[in-house]
Amino acid sequence: MVYVFLLFGFLLLVKGADYFVDGSSSIARSLRIPSLLIGLTIVAFGTSAPEAAVSVTASIEGQNGIALGNIIGSNIFNLLCVVGMSAFIKPLSVKKSILLKEFPFLILSSVLLLILCNDFIFQNSQNSILSLSDGLVFLMFFGIFIYYLVEVSINSRNKNRNLITNTNIELSNDDSIYTESNISLSKSIVLSIIGILGIIIGGKLVVDCSSNIALSFGVSQKMVGLTIVSIGTSLPEFITSVVAASKGESDIALGNVIGSNIFNILFILGVSSLITPISVDPSLFLDICIMIIVTIVAYIFAIRKKDISKFEGIILIGSYILYMIYVVLKN
Repeated sequence: MVYVFLLFGFLLLVKGADYFVDGSSSIARSLRIPSLLIGLTIVAFGTSAPEAAVSVTASIEGQNGIALGNIIGSNIFNLLCVVGMSAFIKPLSVKKSILLKEFPFLILSSVLLLILCNDFIFQNSQNSILSLSDGLVFLMFFGIFIYYLVEVSINSRNKNRNLITNTNIELSNDDSIYTESNISLSKSIVLSIIGILGIIIGGKLVVDCSSNIALSFGVSQKMVGLTIVSIGTSLPEFITSVVAASKGESDIALGNVIGSNIFNILFILGVSSLITPISVDPSLFLDICIMIIVTIVAYIFAIRKKDISKFEGIILIGSYILYMIYVVLKN
């Protein structure tokens, strides 16, 4: 029965995130908030809402293995399985900005996680904890990342404005910046509330059921977080990227993964650490190192020929299978 509730929890997370994005985006449009800011904030949060709900809930309940394992496992799954499957469906062309800025920022974020989790070495501490100050550091870097995205998007929009002006194309101010909502405000509010409730309840179910599974099989919470939970919470990214790849939208397929991974580390762990300190299991250090290596390998694949080929996609998927075998055998 616990597996039925776990599956139901994942379903609530995915559909809750979907409803939240639709409802809150519609509210933002009704309030004349630019689509640019909607995409950078609401949609970004929506695809990572399952990870956020699970890790924050686990952190509050003291389930530190699930809280941290979920983020690490989700990032590894995104880079190996999501990018791998997307590239297998159709080779992913990679933009210069992703190679020069977004990907390196993801590597920096991953290294930052390793440093802040390693109090044994850097602070000569007996225990390693993601503290309040660590959470503030994460959120500071997240603020820098959001500022960069806003600057890039505004510059891009200004270039489009200039292009339209130079080619004498008439476009109203509203049409160029805003998109109208086709959902009523009251319905949008209801959708957002349903979405938030789904995310909260789903996160609670996933954490509780995962803990019960770990106890029943005598395995650690971090193993459940690295495997079952991380895969389940990454379903929105998987669906979004695979569908985007099948339509030839490489930017969305790859950008979704990179943005989600940065969001997972900097925002979710930042908020979780602010709520309550997260005790770090020393055995997770190797998994964090694997996450960094995986990120660098994916970056090398991308920068070598400015794309990720179908063969490289197969390598990434195969690597994830090997990682799963390693996690199971280790535990």
